[in-house]
Amino acid sequence: MKKSITLFFLLTIINVVSGQSSILNKQKSTIQKDSIKKSKAVAEVQENKLDSLITTLGTFKTYKKEAHASYYADKFNGKRTASGTKFDNKRYTAAHKKLPFGTKVKVTNEKNGKWVIVEITDRGPFVKSREIDLSKRAFMDITSHKGSGGMLVTIAVLDN
Repeated sequence: MKKSITLFFLLTIINVVSGQSSILNKQKSTIQKDSIKKSKAVAEVQENKLDSLITTLGTFKTYKKEAHASYYADKFNGKRTASGTKFDNKRYTAAHKKLPFGTKVKVTNEKNGKWVIVEITDRGPFVKSREIDLSKRAFMDITSHKGSGGMLVTIAVLDN
């Protein structure tokens, strides 16, 4: 019972952060049945968001304001990144020119205040005016206009 309450609490926080109330309602009914298999499935679906939630417990130090962010093209899906991992546009990852691989970064859209936490897994972008390349999922979660290819963001690094 304690585990299901804790999981429900975590999913409620995730819902507040991501604004996905319809997903929470489905998960809430799943959790109330108290099935271990279903609870694991819910946790697996929310794996990236749980990871993001856990890292928010740390503090973030501002790295750069008014940085230009863009996102990866679909053609890079499944290709190897500079860190050696396979790139997946559905995960919360990013490319940066200097930050070490594995660094957790909070990227905040300066226009609307939406933010996402990503992990640096690649080098780039290789355009002088851009500071960070986000996965498509991360970019679409925080952008104001889905048709745009770039936005101004604030980059903050997780301070351990």
